[in-house]
Amino acid sequence: MRVLVASDAIGALTSLQAGRIIASGWSAAAVDVIALGEAGAGFISAFAEQRGASLEVSAVGASTVTLAELGGVAALSVSGQHPHADPPYDSSSRALGEALNQLLAARHPRRVYVDLVGVAVHDAGAGLLAGLGATADRPLDHGAPGLIDVGVLDLSAAFAVLGDTELIGVVPYGELNRHLLGLRGITSIQGRSARLDPGLLLSIDAALEGFAQLASAEQAVKPGAGACGGLGFAVLALGGRLATGPEVALATVERQVDLMVTGCTVFDFATRGGGVVAAVAEAAAAALSPCIVIACEVLIGAREMRTMGIEAAYAARETAGDRPNGAAVSEAELTALARRVARSWSW
Repeated sequence: MRVLVASDAIGALTSLQAGRIIASGWSAAAVDVIALGEAGAGFISAFAEQRGASLEVSAVGASTVTLAELGGVAALSVSGQHPHADPPYDSSSRALGEALNQLLAARHPRRVYVDLVGVAVHDAGAGLLAGLGATADRPLDHGAPGLIDVGVLDLSAAFAVLGDTELIGVVPYGELNRHLLGLRGITSIQGRSARLDPGLLLSIDAALEGFAQLASAEQAVKPGAGACGGLGFAVLALGGRLATGPEVALATVERQVDLMVTGCTVFDFATRGGGVVAAVAEAAAAALSPCIVIACEVLIGAREMRTMGIEAAYAARETAGDRPNGAAVSEAELTALARRVARSWSW
């Protein structure tokens, strides 16, 4: 029997720690364990765990840069202070571009995964491109309003810095189809939700459209261009692609398995376990393998589970009232649960 364990973090346990504990239940099977994490919520830690790379933390201005690199493949995330305004029209993604520029110049990786969630922006990645060397007849790092009346844009320096490095923007699953412009675009959707002045929304959308037409009119209309405040567009304009964190890890799985096991802290109706659980269920369906969930708490019905492609879910605790939100789940609890579940899912 071949089993793949691909769990999210569970309680205080990291993805790989939780996965190895769960895998111990199938001691008689051939078990592979991979670490998974979503963009902005454990992706870079899971990336480092899976590859045995160390996390390096530094600073670019007021932003914190986290890097993991091994064998010519790197993962990068930048986090900074969240802007006061929402949507963050005045914020710039320049720090992300500068961090990526430094990485490319110092290490020349053949592939870079960039977590696009850490910086809250709405500038269509103009600051990111500026940090890589792009120039224009107006500053590109003054947020969305600063893009009004940009008439000339030159991305040649950014392409030169990137060279032949493969660029992949890592985003949450829900951002993969996010549009940049128009009624379904990020300005319209977020601005109307915040009940902002329609005139302001039209002005911001027009500024993003003018900039996007100069950078890459073709990519401006692609699903995903609006991901993470338009950072998805910058990645696409540079010839890169978008992916989710679980998709990146699951792409390394080469062989067919008989059972996929995933895990999360709380498996409930509201979150449905999060992006990791959804991605593993989707991969299991594509492989025609059953998928089960192990969690601290299970607060979802069988019908809802099966619409996700989950055959069964098992909880370390019977009810949420025992210890709410999976607090302080112990390794012993998780180990005992995995062994019980494995007895039902072994052949």
